[in-house]
Amino acid sequence: MQANSQLKTEPGFGKRGVVVGILALTILGIVIHFVSADKRERARGPEAVPVMAGTVVQKDIPVQLRVIGNVEAYATVSIKSRITGTLTRVHFQEGQDVKEGDLLFTIDPRPSQVSLEEAEARLARDMVLAEKADKDVVRYAELVKRDYVSADRYEQARANADSLKATLAADKAQADNARLQLSYCYIRSPLTGRTGSLMVKQGAMIKANEDTGMVDIAQIKPIYVGFSVPEQNLPDVKKYMAERPLTVEAVPPGTNQPPERGVLTFIDREVNKQTGTILLKGTFENKARRLWPGQFVQVALTLTTQTNATVIPAQAVQAGQQGQYVFVIKPDLTVETRPVAVTMTVGDEVVMEKGLAPGEQVVTDGQLRLAPGAKVEIKEGLAGDQGNKT
Repeated sequence: MQANSQLKTEPGFGKRGVVVGILALTILGIVIHFVSADKRERARGPEAVPVMAGTVVQKDIPVQLRVIGNVEAYATVSIKSRITGTLTRVHFQEGQDVKEGDLLFTIDPRPSQVSLEEAEARLARDMVLAEKADKDVVRYAELVKRDYVSADRYEQARANADSLKATLAADKAQADNARLQLSYCYIRSPLTGRTGSLMVKQGAMIKANEDTGMVDIAQIKPIYVGFSVPEQNLPDVKKYMAERPLTVEAVPPGTNQPPERGVLTFIDREVNKQTGTILLKGTFENKARRLWPGQFVQVALTLTTQTNATVIPAQAVQAGQQGQYVFVIKPDLTVETRPVAVTMTVGDEVVMEKGLAPGEQVVTDGQLRLAPGAKVEIKEGLAGDQGNKT
């Protein structure tokens, strides 16, 4: 009875004991759960890292020089007037395509027409006089034989006829010049091309051979693409150009279409001493007019073709303290690092000098989570299509 009374003097003792017991059991259950989970993780092994992969292949690769080039008109002319006069008509719209021989401008032809008519009239008059002088020579030749006239009179007739012949030749030259001056009133295009901004307006007074042209015309079919390459590439360019025509490809910016193809046609006469580069030019037919004067384009000059080159996607190559390397996927889906030597980059691919064999798979995406011996899982569509994927 005394013990019971002592227990009753400590209110809440039974409840606290129950709470402590429950907490202990809970903590014990959590510990058991994590221990079990850890054992299961160890039993399963490390989780596979999802990666993208590409296959090492052998194929023919073009050996190219890739630079930025600039499009140039095949020919550009500035149209100027050869005579002074009033511009009476413009026969085209600025920016219009014109053909060789198309009429561009008309300068008031009336003064030149009057000069031509005057020269032709003078020519006609002197032709009549020359015909009469020739007849006089024939008549005086008969008279002098019969002693009807003196020899001096005959010689005078001959001299007069010869003088009129010279006058007649001068008249013909003046008439031809007047006709030429009249033709200058009608200015025609000397080539097929595209007109630029119109520098004169109809009704303006045009001066002969003025410093500023009336309009510029640029020939864009065919067209040039100029580009510079380092001087150390010049021996290879000359070597392969002597063997065959070298192909030049040009890709305008902002397009997904195939490149324009041309032929290397020009090597500058000297190396630029300031930049250490040599200027080259390719000629393009430019039938679709994708190349435009002044435009910057990506240029690829193909020198030769490397046959049976070992190729992998460029994104597979990593840089480390010991140089370049790749992650090679082994048959058991683990990876190993392998040093490689890259000889050339062509677009999204690189050519290997050594380190890889055709048919091997290399990691092209997901390398940051990898270490030698890590297990991988090859996924599709993580980083776009892989060009060498098999």
